Amino acid sequence: MSLRTAPSPVARVVADPGRRIRSRRRLRAADLMVALCWSSVAMAVALYLAYGGLAQVTDLASGLTAAGIVTGLVGTDLILVMLVLAARLPVIDRIVGQDTAMAFHRRLGKPALYLILAHGLLLTIGYALADGSNVVTETIALFQGPDMALAYLGLGLLVAVVVSSVVAVRRRFPYEVWHAIHLLSYAAVLVALPHQLSAGAVLAEGTLQRVYWIALYVLAFGSIAVFRFLVPIVRSARHDIRVAAVEPIAPGVVSLHLTGHQLDRLQTQGGQYAIWRFWTGATWWHAHPISFSAVPTDRSARITVRSLGRGSDALGRVRPGTRVSIEGPYGIFTDEHRSTSKVSVVAAGIGITPVRSMLEHAALRPGEATVLLRATDATQSYLWNEIGALPSMRGNPIFSMMGARPRGLATWMSAEALSRGVTITSVFPDLLQSDLYVCGPQSWADLVIRDARAAGLPDSQIHVERFDW
Repeated sequence: MSLRTAPSPVARVVADPGRRIRSRRRLRAADLMVALCWSSVAMAVALYLAYGGLAQVTDLASGLTAAGIVTGLVGTDLILVMLVLAARLPVIDRIVGQDTAMAFHRRLGKPALYLILAHGLLLTIGYALADGSNVVTETIALFQGPDMALAYLGLGLLVAVVVSSVVAVRRRFPYEVWHAIHLLSYAAVLVALPHQLSAGAVLAEGTLQRVYWIALYVLAFGSIAVFRFLVPIVRSARHDIRVAAVEPIAPGVVSLHLTGHQLDRLQTQGGQYAIWRFWTGATWWHAHPISFSAVPTDRSARITVRSLGRGSDALGRVRPGTRVSIEGPYGIFTDEHRSTSKVSVVAAGIGITPVRSMLEHAALRPGEATVLLRATDATQSYLWNEIGALPSMRGNPIFSMMGARPRGLATWMSAEALSRGVTITSVFPDLLQSDLYVCGPQSWADLVIRDARAAGLPDSQIHVERFDW
């Protein structure tokens, strides 16, 4: 395997019309999903106004109170939207993938918290002005009201969740600790519900507002109950997945061979991942997002894991026969989601796992795919030998790039490749007429995407599998 060092003439590639149509439909569906999210916010405000919200505004105190009510409604609506995005609904996964859905979920977190904080502050000031008291006295009085202690508790829990989600803070916690804190968001929303339904006449019984909000709560928590708990429990019991063997691949890397019943009925596409839980004393409390490194058959499946901490390190020591639970499969890092007739692939380190299963599952003809495998040294060439043996890779070039990156230079390539004049377009001469699949460490993958965008590749043709949380 070698690298091209000079651009080849760009071939004119005719895109698959069927793939283009499916891609446009997914983009329209994604836009519709975003529109529905914001429409729910508009509906919350519109219903408040329809039931005479502005009619109550007669002075500064009532104006601040009305603003506090609106910020509370919008903030709560956004939190419920966040819960729906995190519920792993199959329709959301098929349209945008869990990676994109959770990115949107994270972006809504701070605005939602700021709105809830503004809700409490504006109402307190408004009530204080109306009563002729001060903010401290009014806060104490509000705390003694019906259900207000629960409302303040919910606010405190939301603050803890958002603070723990800030990247600088999040990285200080093991995943399991961060995840446990994040689950408090469910409790935060639930404990605030009695306050929302009982405070004033905003959501009075018999109003369409009350029906709307109850429906939102049912959608959010019903989705979580079904798709985060019920479906995984039923699926795990039905397929009875267990560890068949643990195969060392490289230092700190193992393949877990799994067995079960009718695993092909999971309908896993190559490139997807699942959330795995291994039921041993040392691992039962760890939930691991791990890609399939081979497409499941009726009786077998395989995942390949690199030790990145205590949780993943313990997976290399699980014993054959260990029971395994599964959530998923998830993800759109698949051949089905490409929009062109050609494929360009860049994989680094353990990022080879979804790439390997994606290529296994892809319907590729000779000349349709170009693959670049990246590693710092030979110890990171996990599963490389399997890529060339895949039937789909017959007649498709595979290149390797090994070596450290140059110091002080933001690049995804090795120093040796740069010195030879290698570029992303020299490796992939048909890049602009291809779908680019990138998988590896996030900062490294971002550099690949930067170069692809600089070459003119649109985001709709870029597919990324993230391995961070």
